[in-house]
Parts: sequence; structure tokens; C-alpha cells
Amino acid sequence: MNIPLMDLHAQYLGIKDDIDAAIQRTMARSAFVGGDEVRLFEEEFAAYCEANAAVGVGNGTDALYLALRALGVGPGDEVITVAHTFIATAEAISLTGARPVFVDISADTMLMDPDAVEAAITPHTRAIIPVHLYGQPCDMDKVMEIANRRHLKVVEDAAQAHGARWRGRRVGSIGDIGCFSFYPGKNLGAYGDGGAVVSRDGELIRRVRMLANHGRLDKYVHQIEGVNSRLDALQAAVLRIKLRKLDAWNAARQQHAERYIATLAGSGASMPTVNPYAESVWHLFVVRVAERDDALRQLTKRGIGAGVHYPMPLHKQPAYEHLKIADGSYPVTERTAASVISMPMYPELSSEQIASVSGALIETMGVQPSV
Repeated sequence: MNIPLMDLHAQYLGIKDDIDAAIQRTMARSAFVGGDEVRLFEEEFAAYCEANAAVGVGNGTDALYLALRALGVGPGDEVITVAHTFIATAEAISLTGARPVFVDISADTMLMDPDAVEAAITPHTRAIIPVHLYGQPCDMDKVMEIANRRHLKVVEDAAQAHGARWRGRRVGSIGDIGCFSFYPGKNLGAYGDGGAVVSRDGELIRRVRMLANHGRLDKYVHQIEGVNSRLDALQAAVLRIKLRKLDAWNAARQQHAERYIATLAGSGASMPTVNPYAESVWHLFVVRVAERDDALRQLTKRGIGAGVHYPMPLHKQPAYEHLKIADGSYPVTERTAASVISMPMYPELSSEQIASVSGALIETMGVQPSV
């Protein structure tokens, strides 16, 4: 038995003819930077996200950085986010010259604890970055209420949540600006790096577009110093094909999550909790177990491609030693990082494979206590 954590080849086989035709069309046009494919994808993705406009950029990290820059975040500012996320979230803050301020997560959803956000606000706080981790939206009601009351900007990190909804609204269009990654393993993934910024605010999108293209909107007139971060036409062509499949793929992930929850009931593993106002798109299916490292080794021996997202919280990373954050400062984050394990999750999974993965985890768990 060999079941990978994700299977991009299986996805490609299902859309091969359309993908190959899109690539050939782009090659024939020979417009590789900008052009119709990028413009059309930006329009289609903005409509999908229920935003007014979108800008394709080089990757998800750039999307966050450019969004913060467009909002005016810079040296001397603080931006609140979580330590239970990929480092890109905090990197983007630091790249602007601002300081990342971490807060703890909620024990049930493993997402930003809004009550902790309120306590972390200082006179230097400029923005909040809620991370819609694993495909589930954060509690955007509470985040937006705090932000509006305290006059803060909200940058949604939706890198793992393409198509997810909070109270029926697509993530990315709820805060001031939303950021997406199209890394190949995402729910909507390119065949290389890529990202996008979306917003209901046309002026913000104009600023992001200018910053991402060397600070210009006209070819040789540079209003400001920017960067070179553009989604290329080949990736846009691929993403246009995949975007048409995204809702069906997300629905398959939701069915797989339901099967996992049913088959793992009573196993001793702590199941994911989804807020009743959220619609998760299950980028990852993450459970928590007491002896995580042993469970991971045992699953690997059985041919199960399990993983860990993420084993070391950002406040414990060597890159953030300068923040001088003591161990135990974010207890829920630290407990979560020590116990999470990601099970195989991709649309092409079969019910038989899910049963095999669940059975392997149950065997591995033995009599472990739940966490």
C-alpha cells in the first residue's frame, strides 16, 4: 500500500487534454509576461472570490508583502498574526520593516484566537493577518469587529483556503485585502510558483499592481520603487483551467473529510473542529495525537504519506530569536505543534484509500490517550 499525502499526477491526468491545450495556446501566442491569459485569469479569479479586482503576482509570500506595502505598513509598525502557520506569513511582515506580533490559537479550530488579538494591540499596531489555515476560515466576525473598532487593517492570508466561506462569503473579500498562493499543492495550484491579491477596494489593487511591476503602471514611468513579482502567462493559463474545476475538487475534499471523521471516530485521535459559520475546503486534514512522532514513523512504514504542518511554531524558529519570546508564551500553539499530523487529502482519493489510511492510524494509535 502506498498512499501519498497529495497526488498532483492524478490531478493532471484528469485534466490533461485541457491543460495541454492551454499550454499550447499560450506558447503559440508567445505572450509570456502579461497578456490576455493573465488579464482573463485575474478577472475570473476576482469574480470567483467575490472581489472587485485581483492582481496576479509571483507567489503567496509576495502577495502578503505587497498587500501590506499597499496598506502603508512599514518600519515602526506592528502586525498581529499567529505563530502556527508557515513562515511566509511573518516573513512578509518583516520584509516591510514592520514587526510581527504573535498571538495564540483556539484549541478547537487551531486558528487565531480573537480574544488574544485584542490583548496584543498596542499604539504601534497597524494590521491583523488572520490565517485561514488548513482550508478553514478564521472567525472573521470577531476579527473585523476588533479591526473596525481599533481602526486596523485586515489582510486575509487565504493561501490554503481557495473557495472557503465565512457566513456564505468567500474568504479574501471579507477583510481589506486577501492573499492567495498558487503553489502546486494548493487547492488551486499552478505548475510552478504563483500568487494573487484580491480586494473590493480598487485603489488598493491599483497600488498592489504598481508595486508588483517595478512601481509603474506605464511602461517607463515609475511612480515609486517596487519589485518584480508577476504571474506569468503559462501559469495563468493553467490556473484558468483549474479554476473551473475548483468547486468540484473542494466538494470532493469535503466528502473525504466527512469519511475521515466517521472512520476515525473513537480512535483516540482529536478530530478537526469546524466553526458552524465556516465552510472549510480542507486543504489539509489534520488530526492531533498524543505520540505524534511515533505515529508518523509507523504510518510511513505502512506506506501512508502523512506529514506535519507545522512542527515548530514561528516564535521558536531561529529566525525569530531576536523577538525574545519565552517558551510557553503561546501554550495552545505549542501543544498543537507537538501533536498535529496531516493525513492524505486530495480530490482523487478513493473511499477505499481513506479506509486504509484510517485503519493504519487506528492501528498505530493503539491505546494512546486523546489530546
